[in-house]
Amino acid sequence: MKVFNNVIEMVGNTPMVKVTNMDTGPCELYFKLELQNPGGSIKDRIAVEMVEQAEKQGKLKPGDTIIEATAGNTGLGLALVASSKGYPLKIVMPDKMSQEKVNNLRAMGAEVVQTRSDVQKGHPEYYQDMAARMAEENGYYYVNQFENPANVDAHYKTTGPEIWEQMEGNLDAFVCGVGSGGTLTGVGRYLREQNSQVDLVLADPAGSILEPLVNRNEEVEAGSWLAEGIGEDFIPTICDLKLANTAFAISDKEGMQTARKVLEKEGVMVGSSSGTLIAAALRYCQQQTEPKRVVTLACDTGNRYLSKLFNDDWMREQNLL
Repeated sequence: MKVFNNVIEMVGNTPMVKVTNMDTGPCELYFKLELQNPGGSIKDRIAVEMVEQAEKQGKLKPGDTIIEATAGNTGLGLALVASSKGYPLKIVMPDKMSQEKVNNLRAMGAEVVQTRSDVQKGHPEYYQDMAARMAEENGYYYVNQFENPANVDAHYKTTGPEIWEQMEGNLDAFVCGVGSGGTLTGVGRYLREQNSQVDLVLADPAGSILEPLVNRNEEVEAGSWLAEGIGEDFIPTICDLKLANTAFAISDKEGMQTARKVLEKEGVMVGSSSGTLIAAALRYCQQQTEPKRVVTLACDTGNRYLSKLFNDDWMREQNLL
């Protein structure tokens, strides 16, 4: 058993587990347990890479303040890295995110600014526009995961190779979502370089603009959805959406009920974005006529959603039970 020098060294090399108690049709479905990163989500990977690349490029110097716009998990990953390296951190997040994430960020020493979740890109109170403006006015380093190539690099260098190695090169499909687009682009490019026939499947919350673009090349107005950290009202700069062969639109009800079922049947406690991914992966598997080996992600821990997804009263209020 390895002894680590610090928490940052523990990011990555997450385990893979086979699904045994859910209907996967003729397929084998595997979860890559990203919730076992020290910060509890896949976003730890990009936090490390984005900060370390900024340091190497001289964009981030000792004493600088880091600022980021996030649904929460990238913020928590950055809090881990910032506290380990001694940077002050400010996080701008939409007000629909769970209170657990806000409390967690503050407990880790980050300053949290909450802004409106009912406005879109271009509005001064849209979380990304607000973070960019605060960075400009105060000289903070704006990480900007949505345009930062280091986000893609993290997945191309670590997540993709780990999946390929754990599946021993025998992989037919990978199911992921798009929040910033780093996972689809980084993992997708790596897997396609190993085998050009790998299916890349997009899981998208109903209301997001991405599923209609992938499946029908149709541009739609963004709606609203409750799943956190997944789905978009624009295409992030780093997102290579053309990599996705097909997409599934998953309602909040289906995604959240799937997340609850995963805990009940498989003993893995995941958040709302993972529920969306796993619901899409199950649908994909059930549609197949021949056996395939399919991987999706348990992106983050369900402990961040005890007040929402795992709270019967909240679920009832949202008509999700």
